[in-house]
Amino acid sequence: MISTNRPPLVILTGPTAVGKTKLSLALAAAAGGEIVSADSMQVYRHMDIGSAKLPPAERNGIPHHLIDILEPDQEFNVVLFQRLAVEAMRGIYARGHLPVVTGGTGFYIQALLYDVDFAEGDSDPAIRRRLERTAAEQGGDVLYERLRQIDPASCDNIHAHNVKRVIRAIEYYEVTGRPISEHNRLQRQNESPYRFVYFVLNDDREKLYARIDRRVDEMLADGLVDEVRRLKEMGCTEGMVSMQGLGYKEILRYLDGKCTLEQAVYLIKRDTRHFAKRQLTWFRRERDVTMIDRAAYGGDEEAMLDAMLRLLRQKGLTGGPAGEDVRKETGGT
Repeated sequence: MISTNRPPLVILTGPTAVGKTKLSLALAAAAGGEIVSADSMQVYRHMDIGSAKLPPAERNGIPHHLIDILEPDQEFNVVLFQRLAVEAMRGIYARGHLPVVTGGTGFYIQALLYDVDFAEGDSDPAIRRRLERTAAEQGGDVLYERLRQIDPASCDNIHAHNVKRVIRAIEYYEVTGRPISEHNRLQRQNESPYRFVYFVLNDDREKLYARIDRRVDEMLADGLVDEVRRLKEMGCTEGMVSMQGLGYKEILRYLDGKCTLEQAVYLIKRDTRHFAKRQLTWFRRERDVTMIDRAAYGGDEEAMLDAMLRLLRQKGLTGGPAGEDVRKETGGT
């Protein structure tokens, strides 16, 4: 049982395009919360359309953290996310508010929620550079097949195109002699330092896939190609972590003359659907989650919000719109 003297935390996640953003704003407003983004792309400045970043004017006055904090040529990873999220949450608690972590990067959420330990002794820059050269010279698929041989469980969670994570998993294995999936499994058994509620928003698969297709079409109409063109003019290349995001790498390939726009759009939609499926697989494996199925509520977001707030009150995580209980627990005024 989680001790009541642990700081409170709310998580609202789910697959891409399921509608987390709108619901997270309503939840934060009702629970006296501030939003901490668990999105690996929204940290980057100049990358607004492809990351589905909510403009400041549409955030309803709710403070947002870990958005627009890096330039596209800077690297963002789970270790940096964990550190920055904890720092942001300290400030939120000091203000007597409730952190509402929202976004679709399950590994980031897990690292924060269970205080996953990323020991320095399990890395080797020389091995990493060798693997990076292999990826550059022979392609990422070669490394992915290597990973499949040594750690097939990781292939269930890491996409072949996510070369950075593939390299990290192989590096970990070569340094420690153990699969990183086993390390992650053991870390998931940690007791959380937080008193939390972990919501996972979901929808019928056909509806979710239709939402994904509409979102991609809207991104294109809003100027995704021009956004990627500007990033390219800034010096952004396919090898950067930021440009590995869905929508960015495909449009960059189009601008580089490696495919047609029609092919790029097809790949964005297809790969985003595949990504959403992997996200759901990840979240369903997590323990202590509360599934919020849009279909079960007939898509009524007010009813979903009411159900979520009832659970927060049951857990003692909020006393209502002003977040009275949270202020008492965290010493805020």
